[in-house]
Amino acid sequence: MVVIVVLAAPLLGGCGGATASHSPTATSSLTIASSTSSATSAAPAPTAAATAPTSTATPTTTATPTTSATTATTTRSHPPTAVAQPPIVWDPIPFGPERKAEMVAYAERHYGLHTYRLIDPHVIVIHFTESPDFQSTFNTFAPDTPDSELHELPNACAHFVIDRDGVIHQLVPLGIMCRHTVGLNWTAIGIEHVGYSDQEILDNPRELGASLALVHWLRCRYGIAVANVIGHNESLSSPYHHENVVALRTQTHNDFNRADMDVYRAKLRALGGCTAG
Repeated sequence: MVVIVVLAAPLLGGCGGATASHSPTATSSLTIASSTSSATSAAPAPTAAATAPTSTATPTTTATPTTSATTATTTRSHPPTAVAQPPIVWDPIPFGPERKAEMVAYAERHYGLHTYRLIDPHVIVIHFTESPDFQSTFNTFAPDTPDSELHELPNACAHFVIDRDGVIHQLVPLGIMCRHTVGLNWTAIGIEHVGYSDQEILDNPRELGASLALVHWLRCRYGIAVANVIGHNESLSSPYHHENVVALRTQTHNDFNRADMDVYRAKLRALGGCTAG
């Protein structure tokens, strides 16, 4: 696929809806100790016109954010999975050395981590783009300019964007952090859905079907529980939410609220489990 980058009107902070600020419905009391997942190198690469690279290099540090004195180790085994990878088109945004260095600086400010790498993710976050099509979303994420909402570098991005016709586009390798959800970027895979509301995506069989197939495969690949497949609007109640910048500790968006995600998660559970028989 030949991608022509034309700058378009920016999304609101990288995903749909106006920013909302409120207190979380649940608070975390975890110190999360993660380990590098062998699934990153063992899982099949996306099938596309070009193959998406998989990052396996060792990060500068594997320390993880601390949210209180209580300690819980979340090192997980990833059993063999019988879940097939759906078709994925590799449409990478530029993410070179400068953008990676900016991601390291972002991770240091927000999470106390000196790495740009996404290691053993624990959460999948569902978004909508508040834009009309994939191309306009690509055009928003591709340039490495300060995002329109928080004005930080690197620019916002998501790992995947699902178009209205059900085509799954991968923009960033799964071994790299993307800025899509404040407080969770250190451990979350971001999936954007082209559209302007939760219901619009839930009512589109092709877009929703592709989304469920992708999330089923990803959660099984990384051992992520269905409960940790969340909407952006649920970010503050995630046990993995951590934010060092005080002013952003209650920052979230309105895309995919709990009621709509309960519908989504029910459909995801209906797809079955992960372990190969």
